[in-house]
Amino acid sequence: MPDFARIRARAAERKGGEAVLNSLLGPVPDNASLANLSDDRVLSTMAERVFAAGFVWRVIEQKWPGFEEAFLGFEPKRLLFQPDDFWHELAADKRIVRNPQKIRSVRDNAVFVEQVAKEHGSFGKFLAAWPAGEQVGLTAYLGKHGSRLGGNTGQYLLRWLGWDTFIMSQDMILALRDAGLDIGEAATSKKDQAKIQAQINIWADDTGLPRAHISRILSMSIGVNHSADELRSYMGE
Repeated sequence: MPDFARIRARAAERKGGEAVLNSLLGPVPDNASLANLSDDRVLSTMAERVFAAGFVWRVIEQKWPGFEEAFLGFEPKRLLFQPDDFWHELAADKRIVRNPQKIRSVRDNAVFVEQVAKEHGSFGKFLAAWPAGEQVGLTAYLGKHGSRLGGNTGQYLLRWLGWDTFIMSQDMILALRDAGLDIGEAATSKKDQAKIQAQINIWADDTGLPRAHISRILSMSIGVNHSADELRSYMGE
């Protein structure tokens, strides 16, 4: 595998220089700070990422105040006290995107958040305690125990919550394959994902960079060369 500095130099050249590249990396994540995250904000972010999956993100963002109202501020305990009629009526609520399956996932994930919080003190404390170098295990846990949190949705959830997350996008996988990592084109197998985790951990140790920054640099080093403005728009800046 090549020195990561070579991959970073290529990404910087494509984006117009090191300063521009740095501006696109985002803040340095602080996993420990998630211990202060309230369970309602965790459930809200879970719901946002679930509803955004396969949908136009901007539309979900614009409607989110309505989601907060309709789902009672995403307080897990409060939601779990609601009768079945409450959930049935949400399927006709114009404040939200009326997808019955995704609406049910909020109820299921309220149970999930409550169960984890009872065991660990809060869902945020659970995330803060999870080893930074074992993301693949964490996303597998989310996919197994949460509702509709598998695949990239679980990765985006962690990124949106502020956990130091790499995203296995097509460009990132392409960059890893180009660098010589022996993984498949989709890299969906447990074996491939273990290889990705191991390589990201090596580069994190070698460079001192957050895994989220390594992920973004890889993605920006290859594939369609989106402009800095396009990327900032995608990141909500």
